[in-house]
Amino acid sequence: MSPFLEFEGKNIEAAVKKACEELNISESQLKHDVISFGASGIFGLVGAKKARIRVTLPEIAPEPEPVIQINDANAKSKDEDQIIETEMESSNDDLSQEQQESLPDDPVAFGRNALQQIIDLITTDATITVSNLSDRIVFTIEGGNSALLIGKRGQTLEAIQYIISKIVNKNYENRIRIHIDVEGYLESKRASLTDRAVRLAEKVKRTGKPVTIGIMNGYDRRVVHLALKEDRAVTTKSIGDDFYRKLVIFPRRSNSNKKKP
Repeated sequence: MSPFLEFEGKNIEAAVKKACEELNISESQLKHDVISFGASGIFGLVGAKKARIRVTLPEIAPEPEPVIQINDANAKSKDEDQIIETEMESSNDDLSQEQQESLPDDPVAFGRNALQQIIDLITTDATITVSNLSDRIVFTIEGGNSALLIGKRGQTLEAIQYIISKIVNKNYENRIRIHIDVEGYLESKRASLTDRAVRLAEKVKRTGKPVTIGIMNGYDRRVVHLALKEDRAVTTKSIGDDFYRKLVIFPRRSNSNKKKP
């Protein structure tokens, strides 16, 4: 029985090419069986598997052993070192080239593709439109089961946005702000938060006591901060150290005291 070797690559073609190069034979001479076709995984990062083939080695007549003279031992050692060094450099070049090829050129297209793969695992018939604004990229999801994508109090949507932000910013030096909306949910939420912030601010001005608005994520806190930014009678402050922090509305201290009778 002829001996065999196994080769891997990002796909079958890459594995075959690698086998041909290492065995120094043409593709037509290569006899191989496919062990695994591989898998790209979720957004190319989780669950990815390489393709694998089993190559049957051709029977080659043994070559006569070279005659090595003792006085050439040092030269032979140098030659072997040079061969090893060259192979290592070639391997590093191939790895760098593969990493460069896998790096996405367009963060918008990369983020959209990753998001589409995630929402396809949650619901069907959902599409994505993109708004590339000056300070952020907004992915808007239409169709599918919006309730599943949003989740209770928007927690599923927040988790998806966090994952996509991490995926996109992993590949780029300059941080890119990512917002993900589902059928206008963010705009509706922004309007609701703004209305709530105004009502609570009126309560603070009426009672003179601060009011805490529970635990909020960064986006919600920013909405409240902006909603009350122009109100000179109150001020807002985030407190806490965790990812979800509380926001407090304080009454501003008046510089003018009550007039004495």
